Amino acid sequence: MEYSTESLTEVDAEYRRLQDAHQGHEHRLQDLAGRSSLSEAEEIEEKRLKKEKLALKDRMEAIARTRRVGVTH
Repeated sequence: MEYSTESLTEVDAEYRRLQDAHQGHEHRLQDLAGRSSLSEAEEIEEKRLKKEKLALKDRMEAIARTRRVGVTH
């Protein structure tokens, strides 16, 4: 049995927390992207959010991979 994203959010609290944070970062990045110009602080925030979002996605993928391995063995 392979876990879908939906079922992972239902059974894994850490995955759900990471996904919520990832979505929050995405919303904020969209807000920043919609502006005609960014302040220096906003540019720094944008770079930080992009790095954090990638790290969150990497951790989510690691959890999904672990679940797949655990299910197949």
